[in-house]
Amino acid sequence: MKSLSLSFFLCAFLLQAAVAQNIKFVEYELPNGLKVILHEDHSTPIVAVSVMYHVGSKNEKPKRSGFAHFFEHLLFEGSENIKRGEFDDYINNAGGSNNANTWYDRTYYFEVLPSNQLALGLWLESERMLHAKVENIGIETQRQVVKEERRQRVDNQPYGRLLEETMKRLYKVHPYKSSVIGSMEDLDAAEEEDYKQFYKDFYRPDNAILSIAGDIDIEQTKKLIDAFFKDIPRGKGEIQRKFPQEPPMTRELRDTVYDNVQLPAVVLGYHIPAQGTKDFYAVKMLGMLLSQGESSRMQKIIVDEQQKAVFAGSFPLELEDPGVNICFAIGNMGVDPSDLEKSMDAVISDVQTNLIPETEFQKLQNQVETDFVTANNTVAGIAESLANYKMYYGDANLINTELERYRKVTREDIRNAANKYFNKNARVVLYWLPKTRQP
Repeated sequence: MKSLSLSFFLCAFLLQAAVAQNIKFVEYELPNGLKVILHEDHSTPIVAVSVMYHVGSKNEKPKRSGFAHFFEHLLFEGSENIKRGEFDDYINNAGGSNNANTWYDRTYYFEVLPSNQLALGLWLESERMLHAKVENIGIETQRQVVKEERRQRVDNQPYGRLLEETMKRLYKVHPYKSSVIGSMEDLDAAEEEDYKQFYKDFYRPDNAILSIAGDIDIEQTKKLIDAFFKDIPRGKGEIQRKFPQEPPMTRELRDTVYDNVQLPAVVLGYHIPAQGTKDFYAVKMLGMLLSQGESSRMQKIIVDEQQKAVFAGSFPLELEDPGVNICFAIGNMGVDPSDLEKSMDAVISDVQTNLIPETEFQKLQNQVETDFVTANNTVAGIAESLANYKMYYGDANLINTELERYRKVTREDIRNAANKYFNKNARVVLYWLPKTRQP
């Protein structure tokens, strides 16, 4: 009874927090096109400085995959005013931390610093945007780093190529078919001039959002931003934003991948709508229903009750253009992949046929509330959310209002999404088997 009461009050608290959430911010644009978003929060003496560039793997040229991810590494090499290897030293010596990440649609850099080091963060990011050293010595160093990262995280990691193998079968036209980390062949083939051109094309103020959150004074921060960024010139030429859209699949595509794994796996890949669309929110909640938490459908039925898998889940990728949902299960020793596939299909079929119970639907809503609050409970999280909403939706205030879109999703919407997008006649099915079973 005690734990039940605690759970009830926790849910009630999170619900109240989500309803009451009102993250205030200021946004404006510099003459050179740099979009700026500022959130003032004096609860802790820290500040998050971030820059999100609207460039990801989908912007890469054919035979030059991995460029966006490569630049995530290369732009820590230094600049005209920062010696090689000293970028991180500035952050560490100031008592801060920094990182970056790349996805299909964007590249994101950020620092979390004591608030009295705001100017340092702005200087570092302005150097990255204007004066980065794109030259052979850094390129060759990072080429080896990225190739080793690919070996460790993809090629030599059990199931490490799962996303890559699924995406290239789901996409034949759209550039989402290319790997974010890039291929070894493309990494070897790229030359210094290719990298210099990529930097000119995409690392420019009119292709970026500067998002700052934390212990700042808005007016003073604006003055610092002017000092470091206003003189950076706007980029030249238009950046491609529209890409050939993938035609609908008209049949199921089946294939087998043999890998250095001990346990077989089954992958089901489906096309889903782009993030921010009405149907996407239903698909997102469907994914939570199937795999988020110990009581989720796939975990409870396939892993716990049937004991056919050590893991089972469903994951919608939030992408700017129509994306994918991947259902993935790793079978127990001795389980035939076809039996595992039948169990996965049965779980999905139940959602396609029957409305989920009201109690389960309420649990889903609570999970959405919790995730939404958790994502924005740090200044770093707020800075990233503001940039994401501005870049993908053109509306940073969705940080306060997007939750309403989830609340409008009904049980019927979830059932309809399962029928519309989890179509057995329009999907990719991969059996991931040990190499010892290869004919």
